[in-house]
Amino acid sequence: MKKLYILLAVTAGLFACQTTDKKGTPGLDTEARQNATKDSANFTTIQWLDSTFIDLGKIKEGQVVEVSYRFKNTGNKNLIIANVSASCGCTVPEKPERPYAPGEEGVIKAKFDSRGRPKGEARKTVYVDANTSPVQHQLNFKVDITD
Repeated sequence: MKKLYILLAVTAGLFACQTTDKKGTPGLDTEARQNATKDSANFTTIQWLDSTFIDLGKIKEGQVVEVSYRFKNTGNKNLIIANVSASCGCTVPEKPERPYAPGEEGVIKAKFDSRGRPKGEARKTVYVDANTSPVQHQLNFKVDITD
């Protein structure tokens, strides 16, 4: 009986030590996400439902604002957002972690932090890499930072 408890404890310990990608999507590991932009047989199409340029208007220095870009998978394969990055550290985008089925809609969001930024107009870019042609899409916004 003692051996059975030891065996159960060791087995439980092995399962507890397994590493998992908490942000990943079931069936969509990091390698699959990275390969999505390389395998043109699995490319699909994306439509940006709003303008890819957004004017956020005037904000006070120190304010954090969020910008959203809606999209739709207009192809016949799953849309995989492989990477989302920004042109500078003051802009932090959110990357969708799951694939989007044909016809499904989603949103790319980014937050712009104006703390410590100079007064005047700021133009920023969010880069979206997906299993589309072209692979990279540029989403732009501008904001006028005031006192």
